[in-house]
Amino acid sequence: MVHYSVLNSFQHFGVNLGLSRIVKLLANLGNPHHQVPIIHVGGTNGKGSVCAYLSSVLTEAGYRTGRYTSPHLVDWTERICINEQEITSEQLCQLILQVQAAIDPESESPTQFEVITAAAWLYFAQQKVDVAVIEVGLGGRLDATNVCDQPLVTVITSISREHWQQLGPTVGDIAREKAGILKSGCPVVMGVLPEDAQKVVRSRSLELECPIFTPQLSRQIQAGWAEYQKIHSSESIKYPLPLQGQIQLNNSALALATLEILQQQGWEISDSVIINGIAKTQWPGRMQWINWNNHQLLIDGAHNPAAAKVLRDYVDSLTPPKSITWIMGMLATKDHGDIFQELLHPEDKLYLVPVPDSASADIKELGNLAVKVCPGLSLWETYQDLSAALNDAFNIENNLVVLCGSLYLIGHFLGNIKNPV
Repeated sequence: MVHYSVLNSFQHFGVNLGLSRIVKLLANLGNPHHQVPIIHVGGTNGKGSVCAYLSSVLTEAGYRTGRYTSPHLVDWTERICINEQEITSEQLCQLILQVQAAIDPESESPTQFEVITAAAWLYFAQQKVDVAVIEVGLGGRLDATNVCDQPLVTVITSISREHWQQLGPTVGDIAREKAGILKSGCPVVMGVLPEDAQKVVRSRSLELECPIFTPQLSRQIQAGWAEYQKIHSSESIKYPLPLQGQIQLNNSALALATLEILQQQGWEISDSVIINGIAKTQWPGRMQWINWNNHQLLIDGAHNPAAAKVLRDYVDSLTPPKSITWIMGMLATKDHGDIFQELLHPEDKLYLVPVPDSASADIKELGNLAVKVCPGLSLWETYQDLSAALNDAFNIENNLVVLCGSLYLIGHFLGNIKNPV
């Protein structure tokens, strides 16, 4: 499709944080972002599942709901949805061509992320959505999504030390960048943050006179069900939780607090709609069980230390305990040692694979590092081919196999290995 070649032509501009290019581009397109009420979701981990819960519930409530997330797993079309339906390749192609035509050849070229973000705003405006759930790409303050003055609600899901090369070396520095999405007088829902990060977000919300809400974690009441204590009343709501892992008690509570604020603003969202909408939520590639060649495989994009800890906690909660084989590939830019620290335990097995079509870390170097971090590993091997690694891992008796380390690797699996052409 044309949109791939056009999008790829902007790839060499990489990550180039700043708002001047996107503001100019959107102005040339008639400022479509001014026509769309939004919920803006930032943070380190949990952004995607919070967006998924919100868009599912708002769709269930009968609102025409846009959702913009990144990165995609298999196809660019995943990033832009209305009412849980991905944009078609043809529609995306048309939008990219419209955006390309609006670029001023005399000015600095927008980045690839700015082009797709502009396409999302344009689509949501053209399709006259009632509301759009927008996920921050990287950081917040200078992210291409940060162009709206009055979001309905701003959400900060979590903050940990990731992308510090662009956002600053400490958790406080990173929090300052992420708190850049707060807007004057607009309500903020804040997840459980490290103390340094929490201080920064609270201080910024005070400056901007933003009411700030910190919901309690939901409580697990039985397998697959949770209970959320409302922030505006003494009532609670019991709901099914379709996404796996303890972290979803936190992420779903953030989504429910956001929906409560929308209710206060006059949006019609009943408790029964919330229960049904949460039940229908899907968020592929994150702690997802897949049937592969008649084997149960757990896949997760865990690509930073905080996400790795969440994945390890989930694996440890499974009964009965099994031996674990991790099949991993990671990008060169990630904190490999810290990820291994959270994930690996003695007696685990580790199969390392490259991340195709990406700036993959060297798998032999990863193996040497893994053994330093966890000398008690039962074995480690490198494979150039993911299918071969999966076949070998499933040849071991009573073995839990987990594919993780990069969303790009998960995308490669879902697009090429799960259902080979």
